[in-house]
Amino acid sequence: MTTLQGSWLWYELMTTDFAGSKAFYEAVVPGWSLSAGPPEANGYDFIANADGGMTGGVLTLAPEMIEHGARPCWLGYIGVDDTDASVAAIEAAGGKCLMPARDVPMAGRIAMVTDCCGAPFYVMTPAPQPGEGESTAFAAEKRNGRCGWNELMAGNAANAIQFYTGLFGWSLPDTMDMGEMGQYQFIAHDGVTTGAIMQKFAEMPQAMWNHYFWAPSITIAQEAIVAHGGQVINGPMEVPGEDWIVQGIDPQGAVFSLVGGK
Repeated sequence: MTTLQGSWLWYELMTTDFAGSKAFYEAVVPGWSLSAGPPEANGYDFIANADGGMTGGVLTLAPEMIEHGARPCWLGYIGVDDTDASVAAIEAAGGKCLMPARDVPMAGRIAMVTDCCGAPFYVMTPAPQPGEGESTAFAAEKRNGRCGWNELMAGNAANAIQFYTGLFGWSLPDTMDMGEMGQYQFIAHDGVTTGAIMQKFAEMPQAMWNHYFWAPSITIAQEAIVAHGGQVINGPMEVPGEDWIVQGIDPQGAVFSLVGGK
């Protein structure tokens, strides 16, 4: 069984247009199905895969959320044993609480926070429903539609590494030298490499997590991004391990990334 504390449980798209996001991502990520949630989900929608597994959800931003600064983006959920205690620990380590801990029906207890350098994410203590197993939102092996890599573009990489390893027990299996861009520090949970931490580019306005979703062909995905109103901002490019990546912006303005075969 995977250790809950420090695991990646869920990925959420914040958008201003659910119908537009549905049309875009279902064309770009084969197998994804964005569908409306049940009435008890209070307008929260879901991202399912062709095999029945779930990758995450879709939160359509209300006007008041936008007025308070919310913008289209992707956010990841990190599992914790105790959401309230984790928020307190995050604040003590230099992070901030953006949305106080609250219970979500059919899901668990969540809070939105930032790390010590301002990168936002959620923490979550799930309340599994009868018959449900562990989260399948992240998959280190190639599983179309799942998240395959979590990359932090940190405001201060050294501080961020200390922050996340201290709070979530992540290990540091190796580094990759990227020259002037510094070190690409791989991170692992329960012995599985789940992503990396690097220093953000100077032109980036703030630190952020960048989540890569598995797609069968990055070349085809790139073509679909452009054909359906998105923008390609990086790639396609080959990365170690014979995989390819592409980074883009969806029609509503959310930055996203894909990884897979050429």
